[in-house]
Amino acid sequence: MQDVKNVVFVHGAWADGSSWSKLIPLLQAKGQHAVAVQNPLSSIADDVASTNRLINAQDGPVLLVGHSYGGAVITEAGNNPKVAGLVYVAAFAPEEGETLGGMAQKFPPTPGLAEIQPIEDGFLLLTPKGVLESFAQDLKPEEKNLVLATQGATQGAILATPIKKAAWHSKPSWSVIASNDRMISPEQESSTAKRMGAKILTLPGSLHPMLSHPEEVADFVIEAASSLAGTPAAAAAKAH
Repeated sequence: MQDVKNVVFVHGAWADGSSWSKLIPLLQAKGQHAVAVQNPLSSIADDVASTNRLINAQDGPVLLVGHSYGGAVITEAGNNPKVAGLVYVAAFAPEEGETLGGMAQKFPPTPGLAEIQPIEDGFLLLTPKGVLESFAQDLKPEEKNLVLATQGATQGAILATPIKKAAWHSKPSWSVIASNDRMISPEQESSTAKRMGAKILTLPGSLHPMLSHPEEVADFVIEAASSLAGTPAAAAAKAH
């Protein structure tokens, strides 16, 4: 029984694949084949399609890892038969029919939400204050500046798009909760992780635990991949 060796990382809103720059080398050093999706952030459907292209390009079963809004993407893309398991990293984990905006309204507003600004064509950006104080507040100054410089404009309609089919109902799931998250309520992260029956790792830090606590998150992802060996989900994924 072999471990799941392919890990596909899915970044969140106002971000890109560099969100995973610390985790990829750590996983590669442990023999994992890790790749990062570059999502257009233009719609959930577009981002799911982009993620599925990279899932389908892998040789063998996939562990799908989503950060922040990327959790919504993996909730849909995780229905791909090649996906054996899901890891949510400080992420939305919606149920079928839920929207991200609707989920957030059930919990106290976080400071970062006030720093979202519209640009053109319905797209949104975070203000510099939002990035530095609420999106990546616990990173080193040079890391904060890189996160600010690489943020991807995100289509606002994403926040009102309902999820069609939640893969966590049929795939094993893991969840990293960021207890000092100033973008997604930590209470929301905890509530949805419990709803999924996910195995939970709680870390003190911002929305970016994979950048502030890379070793802990990498170990958690590797443990998830290893624990899938011989499971029905991994066997079904291998068949595809």
